[in-house]
Amino acid sequence: MSTAFPFTAIVGQDAMKQALMVAAVDQDIGGVLVMGDRGTGKSTAIRALAALLPSIEIVAGCAYNCAPLGKSIGLCDLCRDKKTAPSGPTEKNTIPVVDLPLGATEDRVIGSLDIEKALHAGEKAFEAGLLARAHRGFLYIDEVNLLEDHIVDALLDVAASGENVVEREGLSVRHPARFVLVGSGNPEEGELRPQLLDRFGLSVEVSTPQDVKSRVEIIQQRDLFERDPDAFIKKARRKERALRKKIETARGKVLTIDTPITMLEKAAELCLALGTDGLRGELTLIRAARALAALTGGDAVTLQHLRHVAPMVLCHRLRRDPLDEAGGQVRVTRMIAEVFD
Repeated sequence: MSTAFPFTAIVGQDAMKQALMVAAVDQDIGGVLVMGDRGTGKSTAIRALAALLPSIEIVAGCAYNCAPLGKSIGLCDLCRDKKTAPSGPTEKNTIPVVDLPLGATEDRVIGSLDIEKALHAGEKAFEAGLLARAHRGFLYIDEVNLLEDHIVDALLDVAASGENVVEREGLSVRHPARFVLVGSGNPEEGELRPQLLDRFGLSVEVSTPQDVKSRVEIIQQRDLFERDPDAFIKKARRKERALRKKIETARGKVLTIDTPITMLEKAAELCLALGTDGLRGELTLIRAARALAALTGGDAVTLQHLRHVAPMVLCHRLRRDPLDEAGGQVRVTRMIAEVFD
C-alpha cells in the first residue's frame, strides 16, 4: 500500500481542505464533491484525510463498524440479535476511508452470498461489501462522474435511508451504512446525475495554480516526499497530530454549538434569494456553519461562518439560468453580499 502524502503539507487548495475537514467534523453534512483540473491534488487530499482522522469506538469483532450501545441507533443484524454485544467488549479503529473503484460490480459494492462458505460448509452467509466497510467513515469515488448508473442507483438508495438492504440468493440482510460520500472528477469528462449531485452536502472546484511561487512550492514538496517519504512524514507529524486533535475536539463539540435564530433566518433568506429547491440547502448550510464554528473554537454560529461555507454548500444546488452567464460561485457571492450586507 502506498504511503499517503500528509494533509498539512498540501500547498494551497484551501477551499478543498476546508470542505473535507468540515465534513469530517459532522458526517451528517452529506459528503464532499471536488471537481477540477487533472493533477490539482484532489485524490491526494482525500487520501491524506484517511491518515489524519481520529479513531472511533466499535463493537469488538463487528464487520460493520457498529457503535457501542447508546452511541448510535444503527446496528447490524448480528449486533441486534446478540443483546449483550453492543454493551459488551469494544475496540478502537481508525475511521474507515474506502475506495469505490469505477469497475466494481454491484455485488462488490452492496454485498453478496459468500461463495466459499456456500461451497465448503453448505451454509448461506453474507459477504459484506464496500458499503458495510464504509459505515461511520468515508466512501471515496475517483472520477465519480463516470460511475455506472446501476451503482449510482444503489448508492442513492443507501444514502437516502442510511441502511443497506440486500435480498438475493435466499439471503435477507439489513445493516447500517451511514458514510460521508466523497467524489472527485474532471468536469470535462461529463456531468453528474442531478439526483447524485444533490446528495453531496458540499461542493468545491479546484484549479491549477497560476503563480510561479505556488507551483515551485508544490514541486519542491512533492519531490521531497518522493525522495524520502518516511523523513517527510516524520517532519509533518507534529502538524498532523495537532490537526487530528483539532478535528477530534470539534467532533465532540459540534452538537453544543449554539445557532441563534437570526442565523437561521439569514440562511433561509439566502436560499430563498437564490431559489434553491427544498430545504436541504438551509439544513446543510447550518450544519456546515456549526461544524466550522467547532473547528475554529467558536461557541455559536456567526454571519462569518455562514458567509464562509455558503459557496461550497449552495453553488451546486442552483438552478441553471440561461440568461445569466455567471457561474455558481459568482451568483452565490453576489447574493451573499445582497442578503448579508
